[in-house]
Amino acid sequence: MLVDSFGRTATDLRVSLTDRCNLRCSYCMPAEGLEWLPKPELLTDDEVVRLVRIGVERLGIAEVRFTGGEPLLRRGLPDLVRRTVEMSPRPRVSLTTNAIGLARLAGPLADAGLDRVNVSLDTLDRETFKRLAHRDRLPDVLAGLAAARDAGLLPVKVNAVLMRGVNDHEAVPLLRWCLEQGYRLRFIEQMPLDAQRGWNRDDMITADEILARLGEAFTLTPEDAVGRGSAPAESFLVDGGPDTVGVIGSVTRPFCGACDRVRLTADGQIRNCLFATEESNLRDALREGASDDVLAERWRAAVARKRAGHGIDDPSFLQPARPMSAIGG
Repeated sequence: MLVDSFGRTATDLRVSLTDRCNLRCSYCMPAEGLEWLPKPELLTDDEVVRLVRIGVERLGIAEVRFTGGEPLLRRGLPDLVRRTVEMSPRPRVSLTTNAIGLARLAGPLADAGLDRVNVSLDTLDRETFKRLAHRDRLPDVLAGLAAARDAGLLPVKVNAVLMRGVNDHEAVPLLRWCLEQGYRLRFIEQMPLDAQRGWNRDDMITADEILARLGEAFTLTPEDAVGRGSAPAESFLVDGGPDTVGVIGSVTRPFCGACDRVRLTADGQIRNCLFATEESNLRDALREGASDDVLAERWRAAVARKRAGHGIDDPSFLQPARPMSAIGG
């Protein structure tokens, strides 16, 4: 098992398949994009599958989430999903995506065994979408969401980041729309993971603010906190239920004490936290001929060093060198 020195066990693996993305969301990267990782540095499909298999069959990984960048840009994604669900014991397999291209791929991904999707959507206004993402692709995102729902990739979760003066007035319309469409909405506090390093805590819409805005239109009742487990979102019944809305207060309401996640970057590095400043290189050992036993032991050693928390409130906090697109959510 992947156990750290604080007794937490990592069972949820986030696998970044690429650092590339077809959007340029302002809280992630500059409009001109970034310098992408060279292809030889990226894990091949076989290397991804081998490391995931070690995690699942030797180290207790029970859930695999494919992320990016934008994972739909990875050729052969359905085959990666198929090879993952064939592992024993079968892990739950999900996908975090901006949904551009999902209208075409939802069916093949469902056929391959994908269980569900998380889709990033911060606005329902086309002009605001263009302002945020520097691309006019809102119709593609909406079509991808509908295709995921129709393909049975349930629950379809929508992740939204509110930014002051940009889309913070859309909290209520977003929730109302998701309820109508049958999607499960989760608001996420903006985190210091942008490549431009322009994050400012004072500009961030906090979890308390999000709940206050939603409370103007809906009655929110906290769900049982015990049932939350290691889930990052605090869940609230909307108008008595059964529909819910989630709030992920990564900054102001950290949930590090129950964290069960570990991350594998597209270039084969193990990261214990989105905000980690240390990584453990499995790719080079793999390519140098290390056995599964050796790779598993290196992975265990990496997780054992996991810190107690992300430390954003500590004066010594340093934003990680990698932006979100190069880490994987």
